[in-house]
Amino acid sequence: METKSFKYPKTEKLKSKNTIDLLFSEGKSVSKYPLRLVFVPTDYEEAVGLKMGVSVSKKYFKNAVDRNYFKRVLRECYRLNKHLLSDNLEKKYAFMFFYQTKDKLSYQEIHEKTQQLFNKFLTMHQLEK
Repeated sequence: METKSFKYPKTEKLKSKNTIDLLFSEGKSVSKYPLRLVFVPTDYEEAVGLKMGVSVSKKYFKNAVDRNYFKRVLRECYRLNKHLLSDNLEKKYAFMFFYQTKDKLSYQEIHEKTQQLFNKFLTMHQLEK
């Protein structure tokens, strides 16, 4: 029986400026208010299947403390739910995960929306095949 890994290692963090630029120019997106997932299939050399970056708008949260809090929450929600993506994808993807509201949702609400968003992405991905 395969055990799920709930780690978010450095190799899964999206750092490449070229890949981030590619996400914004050619990426497709899926939304589940207040979250948005922008994705693009990639072919990076590393053995890791997913690369994820998070972003919280300065427009909505002027204080860095608040932005950093929501980025931590987004990373944690990704970490706990990434198995939904990694178990169901055979291609490699780069993702950018956005929090797009000035409303301060609770961790539980964001966690549930993350699961709904990942399931919506997988449904969309299945239809494209």
